[in-house]
Amino acid sequence: MKIIKPIKNLIRLIPDDIFLKRAYKKHFGRTPDLKAPVTFCEKIQWLKIYDRKPHYSTMVDKYSAKEYVSSKIGNQYIIPTIGVWDKPEDIDFNRLPDRFVLKTTHNSGGILICKDKSTFNREIAIKYLNEQLSHEIYILTREWPYKNVKRRIIAEEYKTDSNGELNDYKFFCFNGKVRFLKVDFNRFSSHGANYYFPDWTLAPFSEHGVPSDPNKIIEKPTNLENMIILAEKLSEGHRFLRVDFFNPDNHIYFGELTFFPASGYSPFEPKEWEMKIGSWINL
Repeated sequence: MKIIKPIKNLIRLIPDDIFLKRAYKKHFGRTPDLKAPVTFCEKIQWLKIYDRKPHYSTMVDKYSAKEYVSSKIGNQYIIPTIGVWDKPEDIDFNRLPDRFVLKTTHNSGGILICKDKSTFNREIAIKYLNEQLSHEIYILTREWPYKNVKRRIIAEEYKTDSNGELNDYKFFCFNGKVRFLKVDFNRFSSHGANYYFPDWTLAPFSEHGVPSDPNKIIEKPTNLENMIILAEKLSEGHRFLRVDFFNPDNHIYFGELTFFPASGYSPFEPKEWEMKIGSWINL
């Protein structure tokens, strides 16, 4: 969502707690209890305000996070970076390989995938990346870690498995322990997702607006246990952290670290699981 500058400056003046209470009420029809939060989504809003450490900005920066994660679990889990630039006009597309991925470093979107450089529209890519660089995720979500992330573009190696797919696995970690994970499917059609406990039994809940499908067969990764170990290493010392991995042909690659999934506006269903999952975050 693009906001014109005068309005953006006015929004910036609203204190974080007031802004989040208003935004939460708009989504849920009620004001969150930030003094004694109970649900998962309420506690995510609490964390936005009260859990702020300088290195969180490094952890969400798509460029700097690579060095951070490498120092924790090793460089073999990092997708190689091809280049980094301050503005898209500086990218020399002629020097990029035939397939690559472009990402802006400061937000949760801003991704362009090139599978064939001969058909890749560079002008549209530059326009898109400039639009993404103008976005300030902090202003609209008050996700504090993004506030001070330097805005850049990185190019990464394009990764896929032998079937041309790239599944990602999102591990929800509480106090350094994986409680469950999410596997998306049909990302660009009828988007759904299944949740699994660490033993790969299907969890009896889903995310609002992203239905699960018990008939959807998703094979258990053969290296699931290793992914869990790595996720727990990265989430150690955090009340809550989601750790994402790609796993093409059973080679684990770091995806991203997320403090606030869906910015805390997509509750788990049924409601009793929104409460139970919320109880796993110890404030």
